[in-house]
Amino acid sequence: MSTQATTFMPLPRPERHIGAFIEMLVSSVLSLIASLVLSAEAITLAANPDAVFSCDISAKISCSVVGTSWQASLLGFPNAFLGLIAEPVVITIALASIAGVCFPRWFMNAAQVVYVIGLLFAYWLLYEAYFNIGALCPWCLLVTVTTTMVFASMTRVNIYRNTFGLSERTHARLTRLLDLWIDQYIVVLILAILGAMIAFKYL
Repeated sequence: MSTQATTFMPLPRPERHIGAFIEMLVSSVLSLIASLVLSAEAITLAANPDAVFSCDISAKISCSVVGTSWQASLLGFPNAFLGLIAEPVVITIALASIAGVCFPRWFMNAAQVVYVIGLLFAYWLLYEAYFNIGALCPWCLLVTVTTTMVFASMTRVNIYRNTFGLSERTHARLTRLLDLWIDQYIVVLILAILGAMIAFKYL
């Protein structure tokens, strides 16, 4: 009885969207680093609530102030632990996709849904820090920015590949907008608005 080995056939380079996945890879690595730092700080704060960190610049820019708030452990454990779980998955998707792997539609749709939840969670935390906690955590801000970048990159690829099963007309319209880099302009605008808000209140 003979067996036939399965040969991996990578996607052609023009279909890999390497630029988007490199952006996703860099952003997810930075987010993982931030999650590691925040997780270590959370453990330190659990042992010593009066601990002071290098990012405790002032009363308004302070990781420890944000870290001791109830919002920092919404699910009963430090929010940063979620990043330790999610970001390695995103890194794996990015690396495999750069190599030419094309994941099934159901998988990419599931990843998109999870990252929508992650994006909403990140911006909720930013809202809470800005309006209720009254202090900004630089590492948390980095997570917000990188989550935005990963979401934009993932959405871009999924639209190009029509992972969402859009109608032909809708798909054509959206891809034309992507060809004009409209999504990137929107991301830049969002980040510029966030930067202006932070500078106005904290600097």
